[in-house]
Amino acid sequence: FEVSLADRNNDEDQQYRKIKLCCEDVQGFNVLTNFHGMDLTRDKLCSLIKKWGSLIEANADVRTTDGYMLRLFCIAFTTKMPNQMKKTCYAQSAQIRAIRKKMVNVMTEEASKCDLRELVQKLIPESIGAEIEKVCQCVFPLRDTFIRKVKVLKKPKFDITKLMEMHGDVAGEDTGTGVNRGEEPVVEELKGSGGRL
Repeated sequence: FEVSLADRNNDEDQQYRKIKLCCEDVQGFNVLTNFHGMDLTRDKLCSLIKKWGSLIEANADVRTTDGYMLRLFCIAFTTKMPNQMKKTCYAQSAQIRAIRKKMVNVMTEEASKCDLRELVQKLIPESIGAEIEKVCQCVFPLRDTFIRKVKVLKKPKFDITKLMEMHGDVAGEDTGTGVNRGEEPVVEELKGSGGRL
């Protein structure tokens, strides 16, 4: 399934973020899903790109503590330094390489010390992007730093108990109540209709 985070959390500010979920188990009327990826909408990505600056992209393969192998894609844009008069703010190739290296370091460090659930909680408020901006400030000032895409490369072996832990054991408890229907109404045949109504 692919759902918008705005629909999921009733927050219109997060409409540009799409979450992919995959069905792991069905219990009655409940479908137990798990995180399968994340993406930014095309209109958000296009709105970020502006002239007179450098676009810097990086990706890193990370393994979470619970055994998921993920590929994180990051995007950032250079911005003017404070008190800068010049219109352009292009970074040199050595600066871009240094920023890309710091991006990869921050992504691997942040993602490898938490499990998948904690990582998704970090992705939603974009705390990894803010950390990258802070770390790269000494090389070149950045704006609009986002984890633009997350791919799930490998999953650990399916375990129903871990899935139930992630869902807070919601599907395990029976919340329905019995209905007393009473007696069935008797339907009389109409004469001359041959048993048809």
